[in-house]
Amino acid sequence: MSIGTRTPRRGALARSESRQALGFVSPALAGLALFTIVPVVLSIVMGFFNWPTFGEKTFIGFDNYIKLFTDSPDFWPALRNTFVFAILYVPISVALSFLLALSLHSRIRGRGALRVLFFIPVVTPMVANVLVWKMMLQPQGLINGISQSWFGIQLPNFLADPQWAMIMVVLMSVWAGLGYNMLIFSAALEQLPESTVEAARIDGAQGLRMILSITVPLVSPSIFFASVMTMITSMQVFAQPQLLTGGGPGNSTQPIVQFIYNQGFKFQELGLAAAAAWILFAVIIAITAAQFSVQKKWVHYEH
Repeated sequence: MSIGTRTPRRGALARSESRQALGFVSPALAGLALFTIVPVVLSIVMGFFNWPTFGEKTFIGFDNYIKLFTDSPDFWPALRNTFVFAILYVPISVALSFLLALSLHSRIRGRGALRVLFFIPVVTPMVANVLVWKMMLQPQGLINGISQSWFGIQLPNFLADPQWAMIMVVLMSVWAGLGYNMLIFSAALEQLPESTVEAARIDGAQGLRMILSITVPLVSPSIFFASVMTMITSMQVFAQPQLLTGGGPGNSTQPIVQFIYNQGFKFQELGLAAAAAWILFAVIIAITAAQFSVQKKWVHYEH
């Protein structure tokens, strides 16, 4: 058989395989288009319209964005609350997860069971986690009851105090998400090169010096990954303040995602909600880009 005869057959076979492959992936592509691409494009369009849930849609250009920055009393407080939450939550969550992973990295009995125990809140529905914390933090709840019966101290109403409410949201979120980063760090610690660790021990590195000079640089890629993902998650926080405090007292714990939810589904201003969502997207992209630009100075990759 000549080469010229085989070439058209190969081309026909390749086209047939391409059509079959497209047939297999078409359900996934249809789902991606229907539930991701179309909503994203629609939200971009909605941001330039006065788009009530019911009624006529009117093109208004950048008025929604201008209104958010200049004439929306809740937008700036919501953005501030989001940054406050992220600034408190991210370092505490990453640091505690790393320390917990270090503690469970030692050859202790039952460390596998302990890892599962700390990971349970991650897979437990957030609603259940929040309801448990809400019952404990009530004036007649477990924490205040123990404080009164054991020490005779009346604690403040944590969820109704503007100074305490955000702290409680952060603490509850740290507890709920601690196990996720712990598993990431545990996996990284398991992959530490024994030769490097042993050489450091021979040179006299122990305790805190071993952690800061050897362990942290070796697992810095995992720390960077956890920091980026935790930051993105913190900027999108919604369920914890929504269920724990309702954004209150006042608007002291209302994050930007709850503001978007209220504008879209409570006040029926979908265009304003879409504009706020894209502002949040831009903020997250900017913070993530900054993290990637800084990581070159402290993240060490093996080549």
